[in-house]
Amino acid sequence: MLHQAFDPGSVEGDPAGYLLGILAWCASAAGVAGVIIVGTQMALQLRRGEMGEGATYFRAMVLILGACVIASTAGPLVSFLGPLDL
Repeated sequence: MLHQAFDPGSVEGDPAGYLLGILAWCASAAGVAGVIIVGTQMALQLRRGEMGEGATYFRAMVLILGACVIASTAGPLVSFLGPLDL
């Protein structure tokens, strides 16, 4: 199995792209952690026998995945708009 190494790009060429690459990696890691936390909360509530509101967990999952999509697409959007020089 091939594993991809952490490589957000070089700092010398485009510092904004480098920063957005790190943001995308961190947002992906935070999204995975958020999904694990919401799943753990659901499992613990089910184990206790307390059936909770499904909409609460669904809303949390939508917010987590939406935030990941927004943060991950920031880099390509900025590169599409052109350089950030004034």
